[in-house]
Amino acid sequence: MHIAMVSGEYPPRWGGIGSVVFHLAGHLASLGHNITIITRKHSGMAPAQHGVAIIEVPWLKLPMAFTRSYGKHALKALIRLNKIENVDIVHTLLPLVSWKRKEYRFVEDNIAPVVCALNGSWIGEKEGMKLAAKHREAATWKNPNDLAILTTGSWYAKYEKAGMLESSVSVAISNSTKEEFKRWYGPAPDWRCETILYGVDHLVFRPNNQDDEDEQLAHEKLRHDYDAADEDSLCGRPSKDTPLLLAVGRLVARKGHLTLLRSMPEILAKNPGARLCIIGRGHMRNTLLKQAKKLGVGHAVFIKGGMSFENLAQHFRSADLVVYPSYYEGQGLIPLESLASGTPVVTVNQAPLTEMIDETVGGLFECGNPSDLARAVNAALDDPEGRIEQAKLGRERVLSKYTYEHNAIDYEKIYHSLL
Repeated sequence: MHIAMVSGEYPPRWGGIGSVVFHLAGHLASLGHNITIITRKHSGMAPAQHGVAIIEVPWLKLPMAFTRSYGKHALKALIRLNKIENVDIVHTLLPLVSWKRKEYRFVEDNIAPVVCALNGSWIGEKEGMKLAAKHREAATWKNPNDLAILTTGSWYAKYEKAGMLESSVSVAISNSTKEEFKRWYGPAPDWRCETILYGVDHLVFRPNNQDDEDEQLAHEKLRHDYDAADEDSLCGRPSKDTPLLLAVGRLVARKGHLTLLRSMPEILAKNPGARLCIIGRGHMRNTLLKQAKKLGVGHAVFIKGGMSFENLAQHFRSADLVVYPSYYEGQGLIPLESLASGTPVVTVNQAPLTEMIDETVGGLFECGNPSDLARAVNAALDDPEGRIEQAKLGRERVLSKYTYEHNAIDYEKIYHSLL
């Protein structure tokens, strides 16, 4: 079948949605489907995939407003595409595409059934930022995107409501997100909504291979670069003396990086050789570095910008523990990428993270509580043998249900049910 995926992100714009669409499209194409991605125009070349075509459209480069601008151009492109080659399914990725209810009805009546993926919501983002502010994360007004979500998120929410009400089927990326949409928008009792948690690329995100000389050298170099190269870590065992903590996510308030930094004095008091690497782009880099220095932990904190998937994957597999202190997620892919890499995860004790992470594969702490975060991290570092078992179970959990192969098959079933 011919599936048109309307996504505001696609490589080389690598956000979470962009990564998902890239891999999902590739796996659907491998099942024999013809995929067309309608996305925003940007510099750089999209990576080629057999069976996947790309249509880029203009968009207004303003926070939040881009979703409506992009949506209008994407709709025009979809209409043209359908005239050239009949579209069987339209798959929209919310909230980065803003269509009105009448536009969804037009697509349903004149082009094809719409599958609307609910990738979190603007209201959820707004509530997450308010919660982060309550716990003294960075000032939202410093980031134009965050400020736009706070001031206009409720208004733009009407577009995601339109998607869930007017599409043939909604697909939430977690049970938590599904319940949020039900609570906020009150759909009819016959509203059809499936839940499919996204997977990860388990071939890229995988445990360290000590038999591969180049990979072992990369692992050793990485551990030396972060001053975390004790004998155990260099041999691929859980580090006892210089454990390496890893946090990955945009450097914005709701990701909770300041809460993580505030936990570091307690972590270092018990594990003085511990080191923390934070990987992400965003406006908070200088704020985080200043906070680390103020807390007296600057020597143990490293902040890196964006990097290739291969380099990121090496960080995941070389770390001892991944910490994910986010205040709001539609799902959250970082914990799954960590588990796929054979690295346990410590994260917040709230949905949707608890749909993926429990004590068998990591640890949980009270959201926004630095002392409890430190407790959970120290408990994990105190049990190196337990971390070995968690790493094994975490990888098995991902392979059992959190892969793009699973996602492609699950979405294919939904598509066929509409045809």
